[in-house]
Amino acid sequence: MVVLVALGSFVMTLVGGWAAHHVTDRRHLVLGFAGGLMLGVVGLDLLPEAVEGAGRKVWGVPAALLLFVAGFLTAHVVERLLALRRAAHGAKNPEQVPQVGIGAAAAMVGHSVADGIAIGASFQVGEAIGFTVALAVISHDFADGFNTYTLTRATGNARRKAFAMLGADAVAPVAGAASTLLFTIPGEALACYLGFFGGVLLYIAAAEILPEASHSHPARSTLLCTVAGVALMWLVIGFAGE
Repeated sequence: MVVLVALGSFVMTLVGGWAAHHVTDRRHLVLGFAGGLMLGVVGLDLLPEAVEGAGRKVWGVPAALLLFVAGFLTAHVVERLLALRRAAHGAKNPEQVPQVGIGAAAAMVGHSVADGIAIGASFQVGEAIGFTVALAVISHDFADGFNTYTLTRATGNARRKAFAMLGADAVAPVAGAASTLLFTIPGEALACYLGFFGGVLLYIAAAEILPEASHSHPARSTLLCTVAGVALMWLVIGFAGE
């Protein structure tokens, strides 16, 4: 079941890469909706589940919330380091920096492996939270595929390399999800991991997906898609809890 669900990430990543190759004008609506789904999953499902599962506190603060903040900061630090690396190379040659493009795409592949592990770990908690986390991951994999292809091509790499990195990014979440079939994470550790992953997911939504959705098309339709994404997750979580 876990691997079959993760195949949705495989397909959506390839769709994102295909969109980047053909440059579609409706991508902002998909990204706005994906950002809303991710926000809904984090605020309405992951955080409550994590806080409940990792009940102990560290210096007066629930451990899951500390890890949530740590996940957000980790994603921010990684993103800033990549930006500094691109700027450093760009100072020498702003147009063609193939190594930076490959490095950034490789980081996207590593992130996608973690996405797959999150899907598998969530299914260890229960099918309901597993499907909601999978829905959030699959929705933002469109942006992952788009960015992996774009980063590789925009820095001077051949189309063949861009498609190779896109393929690796598509396979990565399936491999990550499959790896969780080999081990079982203890309940409290699982809740803490979900808290950390929630922080990472929120950063991706707030700092990357939603700004990118509104950058070229600051339209009301994009905002409505984001609200619709949150509302859909609320409905999905509500039905799952019945």
